[in-house]
Amino acid sequence: MNEKVNTSKAPAAIGPYSQGIRSGNFLFTSGQIPLSPETGEVIGTEITEQTKQVLQNLKAVLEAGESSLDSVLKTTCFLSSMADFAAFNKVYSEFFTEKPARSCIAVKDLPKGVLVEVEAIAEVIGG
Repeated sequence: MNEKVNTSKAPAAIGPYSQGIRSGNFLFTSGQIPLSPETGEVIGTEITEQTKQVLQNLKAVLEAGESSLDSVLKTTCFLSSMADFAAFNKVYSEFFTEKPARSCIAVKDLPKGVLVEVEAIAEVIGG
């Protein structure tokens, strides 16, 4: 049985989707962008600021789904520009010390004109 994951510690969905879905021992998160959970406004104008907020939001969704950053098996990362790749990696490596599998691609546009979006698949560690 699938279970929707929702937390006020991450921004509310801005479309018809859930923050995450638990299915068996896995948690699938929706892509997180650098929005404030409190206001829904974009945080930061630089890739490092935005990446930090994205990963804090992702962490909150993972924890709400009884998982953690250390339990992430795979991430998919979307950048508005590959010129930001090195700066993105610097912040990303501070959050993901276990180095999960990853895809990182540049895309034409992201919601609200942000620079980065990250989604994850993780193993559920609680419940």
